[in-house]
Amino acid sequence: MDSLTQIVLGASVGEAVLGKKVGNKAMLYGAIAGTIPDLDVLSRNFVDTVTAIEWHRGFSHSILFSLMFAPVFGWLISKIERKSAANWRDWTRLMFWGLFTHPILDAFTTWGTQLFWPIDLKLAFQNIFVIDPLYTVPFLICLILAMRLNRVSDKRRRLNKMGLVLSSSYLIITLILKWFTYNKFINNLEEQGVEYTEIATRPTPFNTLLWTANVDTKNAYLIGNYSLFDSQPVRFKAYPKNHELLGKWSDNDKVRRLINVTEGWYTVEKNEGLLYLNDLRFGLISMQEDESRFAFNYEIRPTANDEVQITETPKYEGGDPRKLFGALWYRILGN
Repeated sequence: MDSLTQIVLGASVGEAVLGKKVGNKAMLYGAIAGTIPDLDVLSRNFVDTVTAIEWHRGFSHSILFSLMFAPVFGWLISKIERKSAANWRDWTRLMFWGLFTHPILDAFTTWGTQLFWPIDLKLAFQNIFVIDPLYTVPFLICLILAMRLNRVSDKRRRLNKMGLVLSSSYLIITLILKWFTYNKFINNLEEQGVEYTEIATRPTPFNTLLWTANVDTKNAYLIGNYSLFDSQPVRFKAYPKNHELLGKWSDNDKVRRLINVTEGWYTVEKNEGLLYLNDLRFGLISMQEDESRFAFNYEIRPTANDEVQITETPKYEGGDPRKLFGALWYRILGN
């Protein structure tokens, strides 16, 4: 999830664990704990693109990381807060839950998380977008109201609990919506006589009213959208796989690792002699009918010594945000 959401979750968890004893400092350190796992993005400054992608939501988002570093951070805080009523064990408990709930929430997104690292098992339930106001805003309001009250106030605890209940309930609702929309996609594929081997569904940006599906067929991937307000059948658009365009580079180590990151959901394009690999898991940049650009696209450029350099291309270059949001809102309202 986005940084603000993880800060809110971490602060709320900190309050639940230690708020009665240390007040708003529990929220402060909980918010810090909720931020720490995402510092893995700094790795992109030191390693190549593919390695940075592999590391993202890896070790720092694992149970092992929470268990290893919660005592370390807890010790550091106990030294900083020497006059606090909380001891090292208290701060360790707060940091563990702040660190641990971060990857738990991320597991519900499309990217997912390697919670059981180093075991090669990614959890990605794909039932909430990385930024969802309906999850974050009510949660944030409850947290702000709670932090204004005395640390021993029962109302403070109730407000914080309300934020946790509302946000968790919303996650459950999104799982139900995912199941409902998944069946809608399946029924439409059957009615249209489409033969496929796999289907993956997820919500579109900033909402859970409009969902999209990637469908794996023999030579192409189909992408379709379904809104809860739709009255017409789902229209699927085909995107050729073009995997053969990789040629000899399909056996290149970096390329194979990038394909592994996409979990097999990728297409290949060739433009001006260069190859481009699209990661289909995050869909197209916009809901505009003529849109062909994918949110995650990687340039594969041959270099010396029969190697390749892989770089992520800009996502929204030349795009008009108003048109992007306008097209999204228009599609949410139904076909």
